[in-house]
Amino acid sequence: MTATRLRATPVRDTDFGPMARALQLARRGLYTTDPNPRVGCVLVRDGAIAGEGWHRWAGQAHAERIALAAAGDAARGATAFVTLEPCCHQGRTPPCTEALIEAGVARVVCAMRDPNPLVCGQGLEALRAAGIAVQVGPLTAEAQALNPGFIKRMESGRPYCRCKLAASLDGRTAMASGESRWISSEASRADVQRLRARSSAIVTGAATVLADDPSLNVRLTATDLPGLEPGEDVRQPWRVVVDSRLRTPPAARLLGLPGTTVIACCARVDSERGLALTAAGASLVQFPEHYAQVDLRALMAWLAAREMNEILLETGPTLAGVALTAGLIDELVIYMAPHLMGDGARGLFRLPGLEHMEHRIPLQLDDVRRIGPDLRLRLRPGRG
Repeated sequence: MTATRLRATPVRDTDFGPMARALQLARRGLYTTDPNPRVGCVLVRDGAIAGEGWHRWAGQAHAERIALAAAGDAARGATAFVTLEPCCHQGRTPPCTEALIEAGVARVVCAMRDPNPLVCGQGLEALRAAGIAVQVGPLTAEAQALNPGFIKRMESGRPYCRCKLAASLDGRTAMASGESRWISSEASRADVQRLRARSSAIVTGAATVLADDPSLNVRLTATDLPGLEPGEDVRQPWRVVVDSRLRTPPAARLLGLPGTTVIACCARVDSERGLALTAAGASLVQFPEHYAQVDLRALMAWLAAREMNEILLETGPTLAGVALTAGLIDELVIYMAPHLMGDGARGLFRLPGLEHMEHRIPLQLDDVRRIGPDLRLRLRPGRG
């Protein structure tokens, strides 16, 4: 992806406050905008906010147009602070660059360039060509952290993958018998619901379906999630089961719930088992085998092609280990409960072949905080 080099105005000390407000507005779209990025916009004229807005739903007006409508004539000569480079192409809505030019804004400050190849640098260049001063930054890192999935999908053709695990203090995810309810606290499970709500899809394995019969849905209401109005429907992420041999029972709970359930398999989708699952409500997709199992890289690329930005991997140690060693996990979210389950219990990851210290997989700890009685660790895998 190439970007146009722009002549930009310098960042001013007075730019940080309005951009922080724009980011605050953008976060309201955390649970609604998918597959679009979360974007906020603030218009400032003569040191005061003239209008502001944020993007709520794909297909509805973008943040810039909402802010311009709120500002009216006061937009002329104003500075627009936007968390993402304004779009310059016709998608589900008209280009925001045209709206900014027509409104007569004098300056546009965006926190980051749009990684979408249809926009990257071109939106700012269109504004500059119209005589509008442009600036990239401040608060670029904060803006990037708001849309990790959209950025990853645009830059690499893969979604951003979080792996969620609940473990005891000695790193166990289930007893030797397979019993695992509940390792983490009610507060941690509520936090997981919010992770689900921001995700495009939840991915699990057939073994987890067989052992736990999970629902893998969002069980929150509009009043539980910022950005939704009372009575609005909560968006349900896709449920994706990695099931190479079609072992998922047609009576599995997740097949009877509203929303889309995809079964990624290597077996023939028109087999007797496949037809039974289709009749039960599943969408079957056949992938090439990779060591007798679904090729996870191909699955991730398939999900990205369907505009899946953020993936939440909720599964057992085998599939989690395969994803980790394949380099497909971008972030680990581990809820560590203050109890011990013993050395006979099951571990976090199945990682065969790690025999020497140099084989270790390094992790970078980004955040740790208390959730009820548990600790929530956010980590990024390094290269092993």
